[in-house]
Amino acid sequence: MGNRTVNVMARERLYLFDTTLRDGAQTNGVDFSVEDKRLIAGMLDELGVDYVEGGYPGANPNDTEFFATKPAFKHATFTAFGMTKRAGRSAANDPGLAAIFDAEADAVCLVAKSWDYHVNVALGITNEENVECIAESVEAITARGLEALIDCEHFFDGYKANPNYALQCARAAFDNGARWVVLCDTNGGTLPDEIAEIMSAVCKHIPGENLGIHAHNDTENAVANSLAAVRAGARQIQGTLNGIGERCGNANLVSLIPTLLLKPAFSDNYETGVDAAGLQSLTHTSRCFDELLNRAPDRQAPYVGESAFATKAGIHASAIVKEPETYEHVKPECVGNRRRLLVSDQAGKSNLLAELQRVGIEIEKSDPRLDTLLREVKDRESQGYSYEGADVSFEMLARRVLGEVPDYFKVESFRVLVERRYNALGKLITVSEATVKVSVDGESMTSVGEGNGPVNALDTALRKDIGKYQPFINDLKLVDYKVRILNGGTGATTRVLIESADGDGNRWFTVGVSPNIVDASFQALIDSVRYKLVRDGAPAV
Repeated sequence: MGNRTVNVMARERLYLFDTTLRDGAQTNGVDFSVEDKRLIAGMLDELGVDYVEGGYPGANPNDTEFFATKPAFKHATFTAFGMTKRAGRSAANDPGLAAIFDAEADAVCLVAKSWDYHVNVALGITNEENVECIAESVEAITARGLEALIDCEHFFDGYKANPNYALQCARAAFDNGARWVVLCDTNGGTLPDEIAEIMSAVCKHIPGENLGIHAHNDTENAVANSLAAVRAGARQIQGTLNGIGERCGNANLVSLIPTLLLKPAFSDNYETGVDAAGLQSLTHTSRCFDELLNRAPDRQAPYVGESAFATKAGIHASAIVKEPETYEHVKPECVGNRRRLLVSDQAGKSNLLAELQRVGIEIEKSDPRLDTLLREVKDRESQGYSYEGADVSFEMLARRVLGEVPDYFKVESFRVLVERRYNALGKLITVSEATVKVSVDGESMTSVGEGNGPVNALDTALRKDIGKYQPFINDLKLVDYKVRILNGGTGATTRVLIESADGDGNRWFTVGVSPNIVDASFQALIDSVRYKLVRDGAPAV
């Protein structure tokens, strides 16, 4: 990049607004549990986004429960979503607004129609009534000391059809105290030059420091449209992790963040709430999120994909070995990714050292055990293991190879029975029973557990009695369970991801892989138990 002099003090602040838990939840096949939402919200806060839109309180039980308690964010503003008040009633008597105001949130983002076509067809009210609804809703938010945001739905289509009315809707929000007026490309059909032209025009009526962009990806231009809006004056960008969202998705924050931080056209002029450490966690965050969605990460995703910095052997690889900048637009380490070359395994070792450091394991690069661990990791990855979303399993593997995991107990055998039968009331039920035999200090003990499924029964049996170590796991519980079929068919290899928690609210993920789903699950369960013993300092045998 050369020796450029950048006037850091002159940079303007850009604000990142994440709507993964609200707009992203409209993705086909995506259903967030309350626990999912809490975990993802924490990831977003750690990343450094400014706003986390948690959902629509009052619209469904999960969102209402999620907003019953405010997350302990370090950085982000917890935001509730809703709609402007209905015409013909006051803001104080609107049930939708009442549910939002009952939520534990610091900001409220309301969607408002700004295309007169939708006002008349979808809402069936007059243009004037719609403007009044916007104004009174914003007033009601600010009167409660909350930060007000208005998403002007279909703004760009509305502006093309009737610019005066679209502007009137936006001004109604701004003039009545909205901190942010967000212009939405709801149908996702507007192109970057149109976005820039219209955003520039709106900036003549509303300050850019109060304008945001919400772009959908129906023409594969959501990221480009967001960047065009920033160049034209917008100072808030809305998007989602990995670009999820209804239809073709939303602007992808995982692509936008590194572009804003690493490309001089933006980094010289703007700053965000994401620091260098947050940027380096981006690949990990993206892949963890995909694991939570129970889907394979996009190998060719910009910045964070496995192939983003991968080159096959040949003249390109030869050039990269000498000068990485020849075929890399940014350093992969900046975003937590790594270079992948078939001509050398040194990049793999360097990445492994970085991962060990991240989980708190210090080891010298010359330590021969590192080569053993690298071979073990590569062998397991070829079998289907993925440690991006299961830090604890990676840590436990590393500590075992390095000789740092005591032999607390040995699992001698386990057995699972599943019976489907009619109960005394004539109702068809399925009952699972598991038997686990372990030995501690040479003494064998057998435990039996029942559950609503084989994994639940195994979990119950395993944690019922491990001798003198039992006090360390009394507060351990399984809170989530995800299965991915890796290669199809009834005999397919299965990867299981398990989330565990303890009484102090700590959470961690472990992974298991096997053609047998019960065996894969048991691997992950064992890792979780042994991690708890190591972490809490259980004495060795």
